[in-house]
Amino acid sequence: MGVFTDGSHEQVVFCQDRASGLKAIIGIYSTALGPALGGTRFYPYASEEEALHDVLDLSRGMAYKNALAGLDLGGGKAVIWGDPDQIKSEQLLRAYGRFVQSLNGRYYTACDVGTYVQDMDVVARETQFVTGRSVEYGGAGDSSILTAWGVFQGMRAAAEHRWGTPSLKGKRVGVAGLGKVGKYLVAHLVEDGAEVVATDVHPKALEWAKATYPQVSLVADATALITSDIDVYAPCALGGALNDDTVPALRAQIVAGAANNQLAHSGIEKLLLDRGILYAPDYLVNSGGVIQVADEIDGFNFDRAKLRATKIYDTTKRILELADTEGISPASAADRLAEQRMAEVGRLRTIRI
Repeated sequence: MGVFTDGSHEQVVFCQDRASGLKAIIGIYSTALGPALGGTRFYPYASEEEALHDVLDLSRGMAYKNALAGLDLGGGKAVIWGDPDQIKSEQLLRAYGRFVQSLNGRYYTACDVGTYVQDMDVVARETQFVTGRSVEYGGAGDSSILTAWGVFQGMRAAAEHRWGTPSLKGKRVGVAGLGKVGKYLVAHLVEDGAEVVATDVHPKALEWAKATYPQVSLVADATALITSDIDVYAPCALGGALNDDTVPALRAQIVAGAANNQLAHSGIEKLLLDRGILYAPDYLVNSGGVIQVADEIDGFNFDRAKLRATKIYDTTKRILELADTEGISPASAADRLAEQRMAEVGRLRTIRI
């Protein structure tokens, strides 16, 4: 996928600082609703092309996510190419911060895979256009907290739509990924009375689960989880979890998880629909994190941000009902509402007052 082949992004910036080893790409999909907001992913991509493809996909997803969350913010994303365990340093993060500052507010950055609140504190030494900072520096802290809360609300709405009750009590929920978000989601599910089955590629995450929630069943890998007897599947790791191989094997009735870009390609949403699997769109239910960091821009208030993230329940219900009424997939219904808001509210920004 090339920048001009894709044809929809406003701006893509390649950033390089040889001294620190920084190689980054910032993608701005849309500023129709306001400055673009999206996290920084630090990941050892196999190639420059793979990094570009990811930033284009992710920045587009952020535009739709922010629009559907009701935020006056556009969509953007950044990727830093490299292994954070090997090359992450103060010098590199500060160099990255200077590139963000050079965009003069068109893009606000935050945390994502491979970056943490402490990293944003370092980035903020070079730019004012950063959110998701630590509490010590006046920030919102770990955005995974409200991301997981939002996923839980979306899952509750899907459960009510499918089974007539918003509770997951007695349901078997499979969680793939026990990282930043997955561990908080497990806590909500256990508290709600769900029977949780989980997996993770990292042994430490599995050890954490055994020690913290011994009632949680652990399976070897994502394939074993997908093919097990579960009611709800919650992908909470990297994207592409729903593909031509996994969807036919999936036994769950509902999919609602925290991972971005869960649909491997266009057409997967139709495959889910044909199989009768209710899909709660990823960028809708995982928007609690961006709601949290967006609240920080104007001075963070956790209760206010949590109240807004709780409304993911209502938005999910609305989208699932629209999908049924129109005879379309929930993914298409979510896209339609997001595009409508970007078009209608974005138009107002051109009216001079």
